[in-house]
Amino acid sequence: MTSTTYVHHLRVEALTQEAFEPFGEVIEARESVRHFAINSGFAERYHDLARIDVAQQGGHPLVSIFRAKPRVFPMAVDTMERHPLGSQTFIPMSQQPFLVLVAAGSAQPKAEHLRCFVTQPGQGVNYRAGVWHHPLIAMHASCDFLVIDRGTVTFDANCEEVSLPAGSVWVQP
Repeated sequence: MTSTTYVHHLRVEALTQEAFEPFGEVIEARESVRHFAINSGFAERYHDLARIDVAQQGGHPLVSIFRAKPRVFPMAVDTMERHPLGSQTFIPMSQQPFLVLVAAGSAQPKAEHLRCFVTQPGQGVNYRAGVWHHPLIAMHASCDFLVIDRGTVTFDANCEEVSLPAGSVWVQP
């Protein structure tokens, strides 16, 4: 008896708030969000762009910088992760695009539930607590990201990882 391996090639979509809504918020200075002049008119505040959710079980906001190395494409998608106790925010500190790979639903991700978005300069994302996502995917160059997620006084297990069948899902921007 022979087995057949199902291979799923992900379609890369433009990152918009409407498309990303099931997974969290797109962080960007877009005209559709509340914004107003501050600092005597020398700055514009784009207000309340993401719901940072980190307080469960004694958590507090943790600000870090992650340095992501560029991936080689086509790229096999072999792992997904989620943070059940808090949101996780990624704000790029460069103008480099990056890929955002997420899975719909709370059950273990399957190839047919994955979606892949490409960012434009000035866009970041905030994953809601419990959203399955792939670790950072830098495309062309190493990129630094300002990351806001959940910290605690003592390390706790707020990261669940699952493996996908080897070679079953591929992405090519």
